Amino acid sequence: MPLPLKLVVSAFLAVMVPVYYLNYGATNFLYFCDIALLLCFISLWTESALPASMAAVGILLPQAFWCADFLGELLGVRLVGMTSYMFDPNRSLFLRGLSFFHGWLPFLLLFLVKRLGYDRRALWAWTGLGWSLCLVAYFLLPAAGTVMSDPKIPVNINYVFGFDDAQAQTWLPAPVYLVCWMATLLALVYVPTHFVLRKVFQSPMQLAKGPEKPQSNARMAA
Repeated sequence: MPLPLKLVVSAFLAVMVPVYYLNYGATNFLYFCDIALLLCFISLWTESALPASMAAVGILLPQAFWCADFLGELLGVRLVGMTSYMFDPNRSLFLRGLSFFHGWLPFLLLFLVKRLGYDRRALWAWTGLGWSLCLVAYFLLPAAGTVMSDPKIPVNINYVFGFDDAQAQTWLPAPVYLVCWMATLLALVYVPTHFVLRKVFQSPMQLAKGPEKPQSNARMAA
């Protein structure tokens, strides 16, 4: 991995982590996207394919939707409002600007997967991690509609209570919604992304072997 890239990402995290901690609190780092950014950082410095592959499985599709939601908000068309915080005047432009990592992180992950290979274990490794984050958010963290002393502190992390942070969904019992949400993530996000990445990118073992050498004419004739 290029050293300048490692240093740039490290410098970004050196700024983002303390700023996010002071403004959003420690629980903010349990969002899928923040975990994926950390996995990207680990993959950059260890040059291991698995962390980047896990992050790619987990957030390529959601981050594309984040970008679409942001563009919609920018044009005055509300999709689900997941990026409405980017237009909150109570948050500094600098703080909101740091969140633009959602836009460039998917491209960095694709670069890493191309260079390091796509580790096929990533599907179940990320699924286990993602489901664990959902369970932690559901049982231990503030639910949707919780009034926090600081409104910047996140609630409803990873949307385990619905897509509206102001109030929990009511069309399903909360535990049933949680199970359906986790199953939906696996079936509609993780599995399709896994199959596309497996189809498009070589595995680390294939990259290590290098391109197959064509057989010599003598051998072919034999």
